[in-house]
Amino acid sequence: MRKLAITVALASLSFSASAETIQERAAPCLACHGERGSSETENTPSLGGQQAPYALIQLFMFREKLRTFEPMNEMAKPLTDDDLRAFSDFIASLPKPAAPKDAGDAARMARGEGLAKQNRCNTCHNTDYSGKDNVPRIANQREDYLAKTLAEYKDNSRHGYDATMADVMGAIPKEQIADLAYYVAHVR
Repeated sequence: MRKLAITVALASLSFSASAETIQERAAPCLACHGERGSSETENTPSLGGQQAPYALIQLFMFREKLRTFEPMNEMAKPLTDDDLRAFSDFIASLPKPAAPKDAGDAARMARGEGLAKQNRCNTCHNTDYSGKDNVPRIANQREDYLAKTLAEYKDNSRHGYDATMADVMGAIPKEQIADLAYYVAHVR
């Protein structure tokens, strides 16, 4: 199913380049990242509520293959600098992901909150994990995506534009990543 969505998105890229509105041009993005920016696709981030500067940096990194994920590299390849700015502004305008209706498992929430405090996640990501400037919003992000991303920073297979996350994740034991991702995904 995911391959079909990616194929449709790539096929519609030529159409989206000639589309008039950013909403029309973003349709292939939302095919994977979810209608209105809330992803329902495994290991695919929700884009809603992301900071425009952060989205701009990520799109640039995909275009220049400084961050490698082939579907995104292909989607970003033809984008001009103006396109990158337009898409990042559009992403920032999407509604943030909704907090889960339930409070989550109390024990896991407590362990995850302890890890977040111990590692000062709120220093860069804000106390409500809403992000700022070039730091992403992580509150209510997909749990599977958070766990995958944190593990990639830990094993150094995901490179950011600086080494901060690799440094932070170096101190967190691999078996605690799931609780940290759980907490951030369920934070209210």
